[in-house]
Amino acid sequence: MPSAQPAAAQSLQTRRAFGYVLMSAVLPGSVQLFAGSRRVGRIATRVYLAALAVVVLLALGLVVLRGATVGFLLTPAVAVFFKVALWVLFLGWVALLLDSWRLARPINLLRRPRFGLTVTTLVLALAVGAVTSVAANAFTGVANVGDLLAGGGDAEQKAGRYNVLLLGADASDDRVGLRPDSINVASVDAETGRTVLFGLPRNMQKVPFPESSPLHALYPDGFVCDDGECMLNGVYTLGVEHKDLYPDADDPGLQAVKEAVSETLGLDLNYYALVDMAGFQSLIDAMGGITLDISKDIPIGGVGSRIYGYIKAGEDVHLDGFHALWFARSRAESSDYERMARQKCVMSAMVQQLDPMTVATKFTELSEAGKNLLKTDVGRGEVYQLAELALAAKGTRIASVNFSPPLITTADPDFALIRSTVQDKIAHAEELDEKAAAKAAAGASPSPTAGPSEAEPEGDQTAESTPEATPSASADPEVNKDTFTDTEDLEAVCSVSS
Repeated sequence: MPSAQPAAAQSLQTRRAFGYVLMSAVLPGSVQLFAGSRRVGRIATRVYLAALAVVVLLALGLVVLRGATVGFLLTPAVAVFFKVALWVLFLGWVALLLDSWRLARPINLLRRPRFGLTVTTLVLALAVGAVTSVAANAFTGVANVGDLLAGGGDAEQKAGRYNVLLLGADASDDRVGLRPDSINVASVDAETGRTVLFGLPRNMQKVPFPESSPLHALYPDGFVCDDGECMLNGVYTLGVEHKDLYPDADDPGLQAVKEAVSETLGLDLNYYALVDMAGFQSLIDAMGGITLDISKDIPIGGVGSRIYGYIKAGEDVHLDGFHALWFARSRAESSDYERMARQKCVMSAMVQQLDPMTVATKFTELSEAGKNLLKTDVGRGEVYQLAELALAAKGTRIASVNFSPPLITTADPDFALIRSTVQDKIAHAEELDEKAAAKAAAGASPSPTAGPSEAEPEGDQTAESTPEATPSASADPEVNKDTFTDTEDLEAVCSVSS
């Protein structure tokens, strides 16, 4: 019996028992090599050492070949394999841990050490089980993201930039075909992430198709109809109706939209992202909501139905998914152009306020939400670089240009003015990067993506300007022209809280 053993022997046996359990926890199978089944021990140690080697290789890959490694991990089959492998390794680890507890002969210990050994074993099992569950859920999120990233876009930089078409389609509307309500292009510097957001109104007419487009032969003078109903948001349906002209396109309607937008702005597009405006409610909720400064009350409902309430104006207004959706989609008591501004404000808030901690702690929820609302041609191998640029963009203001009145007459747009404005705004953004880099080199700023007060001229009015800013406050001479406002439309409605 344990009580009959000398104190020294009891102490030695207790230390050995706890040593068995801790050794098994650190290196599964090690205890079995000398105190149990050696065959089981050899197999177990080899398996877990191989698993450790895989982890080390992946870690090295994330350091040396980040894009390729991330792309590999984002492959859904790979993510599912690692998820299953994690649970198999955990179950094997628990079995070996319990066997080590048995080999420690707890029955020969005094009551208190025996109880402590058993509790230690159970706590280790529960702790590792919790870690395994978190890791497995993360791989579920990785598989969800991998499903979204089917690829097909153009990974080649366009004059040192990545140009991404952002489409918002309100699926809740009763309409035939997909008619995007929000049409924007984000032009992102490939080194600094500084972004300029160009917004096109959905009711823009006469949009041109490039000569390389099969629709150019049908509409050589642009998308024009006698009744004036041929608008930019109808190009998707036009492409679907002429799908025979796009035999190699997975989505003829989307291809037609990309061609029209590219020709309108004079920008070659790399990727697109199509967002279900109704579906992004779950994404906003998953990230914990967004916070905006709102300068006017925005109706909930209206246009064919009664107004149920209002999103009240104020500073630091926190919006959950439901209210953020209505803030972006509401048509009552406002124009399409104001609606465009609100949608840009929501997009800017999502970029600025989705912090890495939220991504880490709510990755699975965010990925599940993304599956239900997003379609894109970004590939798994390119997503890491774009994510890095998105993080870099958090340190800069997002400049925004709406091609709406008074700058552009939507019924008869000046496409030469649109294209020259695009080039001017991109040149201005690149000039800001050059100035920031010069300051950084001189020791005045830590990086090209330093905060606005450090890296950008004080008078530059961008999408993240303070609510007190007025249209006349800009120091940019282009902004002060009577026919052009840079981001004052956005500032008149809302701005992103810091």
